Formats: sequence, C-alpha cells, structure tokens
Amino acid sequence: MRWLIDECVDVGLVEQLRQSGHDVVYMSDVAPRASDADVMNRAENETRLLLTEDKDFGDLVFRQRRTVPGIVLLRIGAMQRHQKAERLLAAIGQFGTTLFGRYTVIEASRFRSRPLGPMANTSP
Repeated sequence: MRWLIDECVDVGLVEQLRQSGHDVVYMSDVAPRASDADVMNRAENETRLLLTEDKDFGDLVFRQRRTVPGIVLLRIGAMQRHQKAERLLAAIGQFGTTLFGRYTVIEASRFRSRPLGPMANTSP
C-alpha cells in the first residue's frame, strides 16, 4: 500500500512498513515541519493513506471538509509504544485497501473506522 507518514510517527514504524513491502513517504524526510494542510495535499495528490498520531487531521476532514484518500490515526500511548507496529500491521491485515476512503483509529485494544464521506478519494 501507498503511505504518507506524518513526521510525528516514530521512524521505527516507518522502517517496519518499508520492510513489510509498503510504498512509504515519510514527511520528516521530504518536507519537515510541513503544515497539516500541506501534508493532506500531498496525500491527496499522490493518492496515499495518511498515517498520523495527530488528532487535528480529523478536524480538517470532518469540520473543514478537506479531502484525503484515507487517514489512519494511531492512538496508542507511550507506555504501549511497542504495540504500535503490531496493531498497525493487524489493521492492515484486517482492512487492507478498504482503509482508503475511511478514517480509522487504531487503539491498543480495538479498531474504530468511519467513512470519510462522499468527497473522499477511495481509489488506492
């Protein structure tokens, strides 16, 4: 899958995705300190799922009606950070390309997902 990973996500998780065969662009490598709007624009222009730990993207999508192919929000605390890769890979295994067109929240004990709406780009 094609991912755009926000710079707030740990580089170890970026490497895990790359080693698993995913096409990954890491914002820390290509545009450090980019605004959230710029990150979303890049995800949209390159048809990439956005992986982040920043809840502000939900506001941009649902209140400001910004479009993005899909968002995956990691909500696993620092005390459980060793679970992030495991939970992310489990979500990818469970949902696959249906992550596109959705806002998916990954927590330590569950996944939550909702459609981005009719304006979402759902093509992987």
